[in-house]
Amino acid sequence: MSRRRGRDNGLEAWPGYVDALSTLLMVTIFVLAEAFLSSALTGSNNTIDLLKQQIAQLTQSLSMETAKDATLAQELTTLNAQLAQAEAANTTLTQQLTGDTGTITTLQDAQKNMQAQLADAQAQAAAATGRIAALQTQMLEVAGTPDVQAKLDDTQQKLAASQKLSAQDEAQIVLLNQQMAALRAQLAALQQALDAAKAADTKDNVQIVDLGRQLNEALARKVQELQQYQSVFFRALSESLKGQKNIRVVGDRFVFESDVLFPLDEATITPQGQAEIADVAQAVKQIATKIPPDVNWVLSVDGYADAQPIKGGPYQSNFDLSSARALAVLHLLIADGVPETRLISSAMGANNPIAQGTTAAAYAQNRRIEFRLTTP
Repeated sequence: MSRRRGRDNGLEAWPGYVDALSTLLMVTIFVLAEAFLSSALTGSNNTIDLLKQQIAQLTQSLSMETAKDATLAQELTTLNAQLAQAEAANTTLTQQLTGDTGTITTLQDAQKNMQAQLADAQAQAAAATGRIAALQTQMLEVAGTPDVQAKLDDTQQKLAASQKLSAQDEAQIVLLNQQMAALRAQLAALQQALDAAKAADTKDNVQIVDLGRQLNEALARKVQELQQYQSVFFRALSESLKGQKNIRVVGDRFVFESDVLFPLDEATITPQGQAEIADVAQAVKQIATKIPPDVNWVLSVDGYADAQPIKGGPYQSNFDLSSARALAVLHLLIADGVPETRLISSAMGANNPIAQGTTAAAYAQNRRIEFRLTTP
């Protein structure tokens, strides 16, 4: 019975061992689980810290990019302002260039007129020299004849007057050349400024058209187109007015002395003047059929008066008288068939005299009507 009891006690202790082992196993599993969980939490914390660092770096990068964007926006605003200033400066320089080009054209026209007058004076001097030579030959043939000597003295006086006029014309041409040289220097300075503005605009990817060059080319084309028809107009009008003593060509203009067209201090055209204007109208209509429609041209009718003040009558000043005479000629041209769209008129008063002095002959030359084929 004691052995059975001993075996029974051994069996009864086994559940206790099982419970102890189970408890030990559970504790081991718990410890291992806690270790694994702690390791996992440590890795997660490291990952979170790393992510926080990356977020901080991205935030800093975003701030820097935002600051760069603001700086670039400010620089863009500054560049736009500079571009606007450059465009405004270019516009101003182009306007100045246009004005100076017009001034040069005017001076060139004046120079041509002076050269034509100089050529006339030189021709007169040459003719006078020829006459002197002829008279000197006659003197040798009839030495001591008083009439020959008087003619020689008169011719020598005329030659001296012609040479004096030629010297004055040459002085005026020299002055015009100096003025043109000064204007060319100004144009060169303006062109340099335009080139500088163009270079600045090119740097900012802006293309600027050389307006000055285009304008000069356009003007040259228009002048070239019109010049070929001006010569035809000159031939036609010269043929119509052949033999008229009081009508002459000065540069690019036909000059009619007002005494041919009007009574003194009046603006009513005489019958003889009406016939003269009819010849002008015929020449204009003849040339009008030969000029292409795309060439824009007009006949300018310019009225001039002498420097003597107006005394009484319907006109208060020489401007009023010259204006009335120019309009009277313009209306007569329209009545003779010249389209009014091809006519313009201007009143010059006593300005721009073509004869100096206060003699009756000088006053008569300055009272005139001028015709000029030009662009509007």
